[in-house]
Amino acid sequence: MKLFTKCLIVVCVLAVSLFVLPGASADDWNKKTVVTFSAPVEVPGVGAQVLPAGTYVFKVMDWLSDRHIVQIFNEDQTHVYTTILAIPNYRLHATDKTVMTFKERAQGEPEAIRAWFYPGAQSGEEFVYPKSKALELAKIANEPVLETPTPMADVEALKTAPIEALNPAGEPVPVAEVVQAPVQIAKVETLPQTASYMPLLFCAGMLSLAAAGLITKYSS
Repeated sequence: MKLFTKCLIVVCVLAVSLFVLPGASADDWNKKTVVTFSAPVEVPGVGAQVLPAGTYVFKVMDWLSDRHIVQIFNEDQTHVYTTILAIPNYRLHATDKTVMTFKERAQGEPEAIRAWFYPGAQSGEEFVYPKSKALELAKIANEPVLETPTPMADVEALKTAPIEALNPAGEPVPVAEVVQAPVQIAKVETLPQTASYMPLLFCAGMLSLAAAGLITKYSS
């Protein structure tokens, strides 16, 4: 009977383990990224938000249909430097490294972060600046910049804040002039046939039959 019990336990453990699938990591969900800047950089925030050279942690704190809420922390994540409104932007080819893009600034001024792309992702975060700062950046870079009149510190308000794009003349233009539309994929990739769950179901069925056989044998 002891042998029967051990065999049954082994069969049950194997059957359960077949259905334990790996879940997405927290880093993939919130795009946690550790970045080290060798020089000061400007980020959206209340007033002039300049981060000194150093190491910071970027995270997406909230995913909404047409916008995301991003926060920047110090290295040990005990302090939030700024909360940023961002909308999805797209690139043709993903890379295996973090990519930060910057806007031109006047000589001697810190570079201003424009977008952040997580490794392996085609969708990135295009940062939205306060209106006055967006106009300043648009004039220097000679291209439209996303802006919102809503204070960056009010997280709940950012979820419904209006977003526009300002051209160098301070005139509103379509947001589509700043962000790229999702890339159209001609062929949808599918998992290979060997990735189907059918083999797992078959194995589980066979193990169940084996367990039933053991029960019949040792209980008779």
